[in-house]
Amino acid sequence: MSPLLPTDPPKIGDFWLDSRLLATPSGITYLAHDELGAIVMLVLLSSGAAEDAAARDRLAGQVNAMHIDTVVARGGQGQHEGRLAHKFRSEDDDPVAPGQQPLAPWVALAYDGTAGASAEAHRLLDEISLARVPQQGQPSGPDYALHWIDRVQPGLSRLWPLPWPGRHDRAGRVSILASWLVMILIAMLAILMAILLFSQSPPSQAPPPLPTTPPPSSQSGSPPPSASPSPQSASPSPSSGSPSPSSGSPSPSGSGSPSQSQSASPSPSSGQPSGSESPSAAGPPTTNPRL
Repeated sequence: MSPLLPTDPPKIGDFWLDSRLLATPSGITYLAHDELGAIVMLVLLSSGAAEDAAARDRLAGQVNAMHIDTVVARGGQGQHEGRLAHKFRSEDDDPVAPGQQPLAPWVALAYDGTAGASAEAHRLLDEISLARVPQQGQPSGPDYALHWIDRVQPGLSRLWPLPWPGRHDRAGRVSILASWLVMILIAMLAILMAILLFSQSPPSQAPPPLPTTPPPSSQSGSPPPSASPSPQSASPSPSSGSPSPSSGSPSPSGSGSPSQSQSASPSPSSGQPSGSESPSAAGPPTTNPRL
């Protein structure tokens, strides 16, 4: 048993890889586990053997000849037919990039931790590479070798859904529950801080009212009406400029002299209130010498 290499995928199908058990030119055997924690022995063809149709057929024939309890699951190109075709796990629902090559064949076998399980995986890989086929006839000339014998890198696999960054396993239920609780706690603290922040802010003042529309008279451009002087202050009072009719000197109607009411002299009452008595009414009555 050896640790995984950087070239090894973290997951194949529904199984997470834990370590390496065996590596041959035709494939690699891993120790893996599923979502429920069951330990299996997963055999994955190498990149060279996965591209050889004859090698894929030899793997399918060997798997179909095994006991039904030995094969846990199978997948990849060309592994959906035969006696144990119901063990096939399709990955067609995973997202596939345009022009992506088919997945390398693999098979998950039951593992009990004994040496016999590892020997079975070694036998399976030797059958694929024809390492246990006896030599036919007398050897002459160069020995036979498979054209993909030097391409020992793990075959193509697809990882979906993506694992946690830096991890080769899915997080457990306890980790997922703890992460959700932390997220809820952070959200509650953010809401509490927002409430405290906005509750301490000063109240905002109301905006000033909009100016009202002026009356139509002010829009026409005419000046506002000014206060006109009182007619009593602008024009002389008729009672202040002419003698009162009650005075003792009646004016002759036939005389050609102008009346005092039509004289051009200013009224002495212009500088005093209009209701005060005139000086002519206050003095003694005068007598007409003609009488």
